[in-house]
Amino acid sequence: MPWLQIKLDVLPDNAEQYEDLLLASGCAAVTFQDREDQPIFEPDLGTTPLWSNTVLTGLFSADHDLKATEQFLHESHNQLFPGKPFPPMKTEILEDKDWEREWMDNYHPMQFGTRLWVCPSWKEVPNPDAVNLMLDPGLAFGTGTHPTTALCLEFLDGLELDDKQVVDYGCGSGILGIATLLLGAKHVTAVDIDPQALDASLENLKRNNLPATSLQVYLPEKAPQDRADLVVANILAGPLVELAPTLTALCRSGGQLVLSGLLQEQEEEIRNAYGSDFALDAVAEKEGWIRITGRKH
Repeated sequence: MPWLQIKLDVLPDNAEQYEDLLLASGCAAVTFQDREDQPIFEPDLGTTPLWSNTVLTGLFSADHDLKATEQFLHESHNQLFPGKPFPPMKTEILEDKDWEREWMDNYHPMQFGTRLWVCPSWKEVPNPDAVNLMLDPGLAFGTGTHPTTALCLEFLDGLELDDKQVVDYGCGSGILGIATLLLGAKHVTAVDIDPQALDASLENLKRNNLPATSLQVYLPEKAPQDRADLVVANILAGPLVELAPTLTALCRSGGQLVLSGLLQEQEEEIRNAYGSDFALDAVAEKEGWIRITGRKH
């Protein structure tokens, strides 16, 4: 079924009022989009900053009366913002697609380093003799397509992981932890605040025919405090700074640390948080994102 949509160019100060109007007129969903490429990578906790020029899109069913909605929006605007011009508006038909199928068709096997491939679980592996990680991320983060995940996978491919104990903090789809198991690690403790991520990690563990006991999942408050040979965390700079005492305690002396989810300008902040406990390496960079690795004193 096709959909109808209304797009409004609004300012951040009145975006919420227009969102309420769209919802009141029968809108099925509202999205906010940046019109001028002003990225907001990591907002402060409790805030929802918007761009200086925001496109507000309301999605309606195909049988919705857009003419009536346009009239409602104009009348409501005149009451809320008397004397101010109505924002630029565009109405259009949104082509109907099987979005899940389209995404699946465009997700292809990818190689990281020399040994490791990440392969969609519904496609044939290109190299049966490689270390093939079969993945279906579900609703969790981590497919290998994002630069931060790629940076981590490339580093893991170059490690000697036989019989190592690993902590994957912020495990998402489980891609990093499962990669270490396929590369020889003995056990992974996978931690995430999202129960869907924990479920996805366990499903991907089964998908790779790995023992159920080789990866165990936990919410942060229930995670064990056993020290690991390798601690991996692909999150964001803010949480990584807050988690510095936790991640440091989870890494044994001589163990390795892998941090990503970071922008280039956040390097100093992370070095300040971890530099006293780890000998940190030079950063690796991909498309403006960086990875920081190190070994615990």
